[in-house]
Amino acid sequence: MLEKITGTFNSIIRTISGKSTITEKNIEETVEQIKMALLEADVNLRVVRRFVNSTIEEAKGEKVLKAVDPGQQFVKIIYDKIVAMLGGEEEQSLKLKGPDTTSVILLLGLQGAGKTTAAHKLAARLKKEGRNPVLAACDLVRPAAVEQLSVLGEKIGVPVYKEDLKNAVKNAEGALSFAKKNQYDTLIIDTAGRLQIDEDMMAELVKIKKCVSPDEVLLVADAMTGQNAVDIAKTFDEQLGITGVILTKFDSDARGGAALSLKTITQKPILFIGTGEKTEDFDVFHPDRIASRILGMGDVVSLVEKAQENVDQEEAERLQKRMARNEFTLEDMLMQFQQVKKMGSMQSLIDMIPGMANQQIDTSGMKKNEAIILSMTKKERANHLIIGPSRRKRIAKGSGTTVADVNKLIKQFEKTKLMMKKVSRNKGLQAKMMSQFGGNMDMSKLGNLLK
Repeated sequence: MLEKITGTFNSIIRTISGKSTITEKNIEETVEQIKMALLEADVNLRVVRRFVNSTIEEAKGEKVLKAVDPGQQFVKIIYDKIVAMLGGEEEQSLKLKGPDTTSVILLLGLQGAGKTTAAHKLAARLKKEGRNPVLAACDLVRPAAVEQLSVLGEKIGVPVYKEDLKNAVKNAEGALSFAKKNQYDTLIIDTAGRLQIDEDMMAELVKIKKCVSPDEVLLVADAMTGQNAVDIAKTFDEQLGITGVILTKFDSDARGGAALSLKTITQKPILFIGTGEKTEDFDVFHPDRIASRILGMGDVVSLVEKAQENVDQEEAERLQKRMARNEFTLEDMLMQFQQVKKMGSMQSLIDMIPGMANQQIDTSGMKKNEAIILSMTKKERANHLIIGPSRRKRIAKGSGTTVADVNKLIKQFEKTKLMMKKVSRNKGLQAKMMSQFGGNMDMSKLGNLLK
């Protein structure tokens, strides 16, 4: 995500942060580069001008020019400005009522922005947080929209209200009564969109809003549309008063124009971002973390959170004990592969590591190794020593690989097993390895871990 602007900012930051002295000329040249990067990223011109002027004004003060480390101080100013542009450091969240009352979330947006998908992702997230949501199918224009929401609702175990399939306003009103009667604390209403804003759509949305009195009116916008998303947000806000934005397809957004312009122009926060096709690919938008990633500083906090969400703590402790007793098997290695996959695409995880943004890693090796282990019997996974030449041929054939690939995996497994045994028994070595991961990790070392 945001590959283009991240690559440009990475280069700018590397150049300026290493300077022991900063002059006004340095500042002007760097800010000019930043200005071009933002314009190429399709950031709103007004936002770019404001960013450039405030950065130059602050950077030319004594705070930078007379600082002990002026390069780092200048980078800090750029970081702070990007955070402010994205929405500031103050945590933004949904303003919902308590569990004894039904809160209403109204979703708006053009056709194709991903409202229906965003509705079920939001419902799944709220359910995970302990709320009791219900979905309302009020998109009666797009063919199969109601059916799509029904399938997605069933997938996450959230009911979908679709009583009146002729009148969206009556359906919304009925959904609210249903939610209150059955003690659902959150009603999420999926509405119809058009390919472009028109009077009929707006009139229907105004009526729905009036009859359900929503607590949140969220615009679902396609991040890939850049400044168009900002214009759409302005129009919806003028007529319906949006309270926040969900940016979809954020994982495919190479430029970042929408994310970097929305808050400044509309004064409405980006609350969530869609980061993939899966239900769980729906994250809270943290301006500071996105700013860190744009500047190539990574996003270690999000990486740790993903690990905490997807790694079974009891299983991790069990594995650690097995490692200490030298009982680590190919079955354990397979489980590690599968746990990493639960955290998302390997490339998205790599981008969260400081200094690794936009580094392309070949992850085919991990897929190949997973296929090889899956082609083994339980006995073979439990004891790799019984895997002789004939078994290796069978495993290679079953996994669509070669005997050389199987040999390579077994050698890698033996090295990993030995290393893990040493690490589990040596706390000093554990600390050393952790410090390597926290610092500037060698690309070749990381690549070896994935092969």
